Amino acid sequence: MRKTSTKDSTASQFYSRRGFIRSCGACAACMALSPLGLADTTFNSAVSVKKLRIRVLYSLHAVVQPGPDWPNVGFDFAPVMEKINRTLAAAFPDMEFIPSLATGAADALKITAEDKLNPVDGYIVYQMNCWNQVIQTVAATGKPVVYADFQFGGSGGFLVYNASMLNAGKRNVGFVASSSPDDLIAAVSCFRITGKGGTINEFVAATDNARKKATKGFGKYSLKPDNFDVLSPDESVRRFSESRILAVNDQEAKTGEPAIGIPVEYIPFAEVNEAWADADHDESASVAEKWQKNALNVTDVTFDTLVNSAAMYLGMKSILKKHNANAITLNCLGGFYGGHIHAYPCLGFHELCNEGLVGGCECDIRSASTMLAFSIMTGGRPGFISDPVIDTSRRQIIYAHCVAPNKVFGPAGPSNPFRIMTHSEDRNGASVQSVLPVNYLTTTLEADSKKKEILFHQAVAIDNDPDDRACRTKLCADPLGDMEKLFTRWDTWSWHRVTFYGDLREPVYALADRMGWKVVEEA
Repeated sequence: MRKTSTKDSTASQFYSRRGFIRSCGACAACMALSPLGLADTTFNSAVSVKKLRIRVLYSLHAVVQPGPDWPNVGFDFAPVMEKINRTLAAAFPDMEFIPSLATGAADALKITAEDKLNPVDGYIVYQMNCWNQVIQTVAATGKPVVYADFQFGGSGGFLVYNASMLNAGKRNVGFVASSSPDDLIAAVSCFRITGKGGTINEFVAATDNARKKATKGFGKYSLKPDNFDVLSPDESVRRFSESRILAVNDQEAKTGEPAIGIPVEYIPFAEVNEAWADADHDESASVAEKWQKNALNVTDVTFDTLVNSAAMYLGMKSILKKHNANAITLNCLGGFYGGHIHAYPCLGFHELCNEGLVGGCECDIRSASTMLAFSIMTGGRPGFISDPVIDTSRRQIIYAHCVAPNKVFGPAGPSNPFRIMTHSEDRNGASVQSVLPVNYLTTTLEADSKKKEILFHQAVAIDNDPDDRACRTKLCADPLGDMEKLFTRWDTWSWHRVTFYGDLREPVYALADRMGWKVVEEA
């Protein structure tokens, strides 16, 4: 063993959209009535010219969110969009902003076709929900585009779609990934370049420069000591082969392809549901009482829900024992919404991870195998699977999920505080907000057996974000390396990442060498 340490609605809602345009167009109408010297001149110019016309496309399901997704069911986007519209109108009297809603490609195609008849000078696309595909159609117009992330709302789609455009060389799109309105204003001001005859390349370069200028440098931190043992690569590989991951995606039982040398077995929802139903009620109540006692608080979750979650935990643990496995990953929401399981597994995953086992979300085998492999290698340290968000204004990557351990240094290590809350996206069931330790170096990974690569970056844990939007646990970290590079891998590696406490650089490279794999540094 070697020692490592760290120091110091489907419908496009056109009726709602028209109403929204009417209500939010008031700012633009007021500007149109302003004196010519203010409203109808470009910046730094006394010559009366036509205003730049900028279409603002909000990419989302509906003004009030009808179902579970980031940020959460029932979220009212109207105040957010109205605030953005007011900010833009106040900052740019030389521009006319035309706000519209688009649920996806069909809406985007209709709107951009209308814009051919009455041309606009550019677009702002705001990714409000994650996976609505609007930016692709808008980018294809060839017009200058500012692509912005509504953080903890559209961040998954923003990261994946933006990386795809970056890697495809879509050089008419500048992007903003920031919680600061000043950064949006800085990017939108770049439309003035093309408005005065500059090229689109110059527009994009200016948005890049504005973003980089506003991103502060890596902070100065006094890291807390974090010493731990790691297994050798040979011993790790041997233990991988003796492990097993159970994957629960549907009602099919089959053998899957090994992941990082770890056997994978698919089992049906029915087996999990039966184990949940067979869990001892008294034992489930005892586990629920422990959770309730140890949590900082329990919000909007009944004791019966805790007991139900505990029964799921005990059921999953019995299945692991039955199959001689040490990890389970479950298509949780698909199973629950489909009526195949009757309890959320979030608290159960939390407990399994604290015990040195693995409970992994969304039947993501790649992430579950990453969690298991490096937990084995580090003597039981749990990995925190997350949906990251990037905020350049704070120079942070925020790792967000509704499942998180509270024993990040392993089963024998100290516990950190946690809260029990509903699952965020649908406000049902029970999940965890873990208040994770700060001033420690973390290592974030994804190990892909098909690529034979390990994606890698490191960051210093510096805060926990309490924002009610999106997932409950949000660990804020300052990444080592190049923030700009951190935007480029999401299209080929998708959204999930797995974060471990500790400096795993040397063990990761040693394991990759042993397996003949490559380490890909994403920052």
